[in-house]
Amino acid sequence: MSRPHQHHHCHHRRYYHHCPITVTTAAIPSAILTHIAVAIPPPAVAIAFSLVTNIMIVSVTTSILPNSRLTRGLRSSKPEREASSQIFSLTVSQHKARLERRIVGATNRWRFPKDHFSTDLLALSQICTTLNVDFNEALKDPDRLCISKIQKLFSESFQNDDIQSGPADVTLECLGFKWELHHPQIFQSETLARLYLTALMHDTKSPSRELKKILKAQPSGTTEEKSPLKKIFISLKINDPAVTKVAFALALKNLYMTDVEMNVDNVLGVMASAHILQFDSLFQRCVNMMMCRLTPSTIKNFYLAGCKYKEEQLIMACEKWLAMNLVPLVGTQIYLRNIPQHLLQKVLSSPRLFTFSEFHLVKTLLTWVYLQLNCNIQTTPTHETVLVYFSSFSKKCCFLEREEGQSWMPLFLRLRLHGITSGKELEELRHINFFPESWLIRVTASHYHILESGGNMLHMTDLSTQAMRFGLLFRQEYNSYSEKIAIYGYFFEMKGLKLDATTYSFFMQRIKHTDLECTSNACEHSTTSLRTDRLVKYEVRAQTLVDGQWQEFRTNQIMQKFGLAKPSCKSHALKVRTTGIPIHASFTFLFPVS
Repeated sequence: MSRPHQHHHCHHRRYYHHCPITVTTAAIPSAILTHIAVAIPPPAVAIAFSLVTNIMIVSVTTSILPNSRLTRGLRSSKPEREASSQIFSLTVSQHKARLERRIVGATNRWRFPKDHFSTDLLALSQICTTLNVDFNEALKDPDRLCISKIQKLFSESFQNDDIQSGPADVTLECLGFKWELHHPQIFQSETLARLYLTALMHDTKSPSRELKKILKAQPSGTTEEKSPLKKIFISLKINDPAVTKVAFALALKNLYMTDVEMNVDNVLGVMASAHILQFDSLFQRCVNMMMCRLTPSTIKNFYLAGCKYKEEQLIMACEKWLAMNLVPLVGTQIYLRNIPQHLLQKVLSSPRLFTFSEFHLVKTLLTWVYLQLNCNIQTTPTHETVLVYFSSFSKKCCFLEREEGQSWMPLFLRLRLHGITSGKELEELRHINFFPESWLIRVTASHYHILESGGNMLHMTDLSTQAMRFGLLFRQEYNSYSEKIAIYGYFFEMKGLKLDATTYSFFMQRIKHTDLECTSNACEHSTTSLRTDRLVKYEVRAQTLVDGQWQEFRTNQIMQKFGLAKPSCKSHALKVRTTGIPIHASFTFLFPVS
């Protein structure tokens, strides 16, 4: 058989210079393969094996060296044959570990241990047929799709009560413990499923038979005795410090039960365990729990967990919650210190941000900076304490332009300082020398020009980024609640009414400076406009939390001329139907040119 093969290549005598020859063949008699290996000059021989079913494919690649010849009856010299033998032995030795066969699914296919299903399309096709999986879908992610299909088969074929009553057939070594498990349960975890199938391939003589055995579903109520399964040992190494033994035990317990109790103290560890185990249903349960348990003490860790695992749903929930509660709740507690700066920047830019007034927001940020600089303080400082602290710095340079304050400049650039119209409050900010003097001069000059023009805000037109913003927090015990504000000589009352158990109304109305009810600080020592009409562009918004989800109600942006008598003195009323409480009502408005 060798003679025709040699004649095929060598009917002409000529020299070949670096001419590559590749021969790939299947089901070729071993004698021919041996002849090919001998016929080519040994220094250039490289042999690679590719996976096939009981057939070996040999790829022989050579670069003919200068002055070498392929002729009939070509024979190698003794040194060349010895070199060839050494190279061949080295090649086989290097690939010995890779030649271990491994069953793929319930088929007779085999592959190298480190290869994926997709390296053998025929094997993948057979797997898809066995598991009733679409072949085109499997090509997108072969391993994951097949594992998912097996997971589905287990969920449909096994009952938890039957499995728990039998002996454990899987031992998981992790975190210094050996956990006794049952194979149908571990298929809820993609990580454990992969480890199990990998161990099954290596540790059994007939993985195909074992896989068919575990995939065979028993009809419910059958009395037929099930065939015993081989006990499998798997190992998982975890380096995440968030995964504690208690948290990991709870995660494994969730493989068997759906109502395992978790709390805010261990949910982060359970979430980390679920992420490593690729236990999707448990991971989502942790996310849902975190979204419903946001508090000043948990907001930081839950937000960072969302960022760590790129869980947008949790990240958005944390941002919305903080936008509502930064000023009225978190700003009054020591947990304000824990809020990351990048989260604060996002919240300050949010159109949902709730604040009683712009000055309340400034006070909250001043307190946050104070807590960053005084890490040993364990109680929330009073506003007077914060003012005294910043007043103690040198007057040569404002705090935000000092080295320690420059990193926080982006936070304060997101404030609307023009919304602070009280002379007393502006004087307070000037006294502590916290803001650049140019900022405060610009705010004061803007107020002067607006007053001079009768209240017209000439350079402010965007309601979402430049409007004055005020708010009131309507609590459960209120039947009605109101706050009064004074802006450039005009007086308004923001009001909320409880109409019935689940219906509320929020609106604003213009009031006279001579009204007896106008006794608040907002109305004292303020400029008074004599104009009877005031054109206002405004929006009313209400938000409340119900079952972990924020409900939002809002009016359109409305342009209305407010008079001093009814009905022109009253704004459009925002009707709210909700079971949530408290309700965060926000009022934003501008005075267009009129």
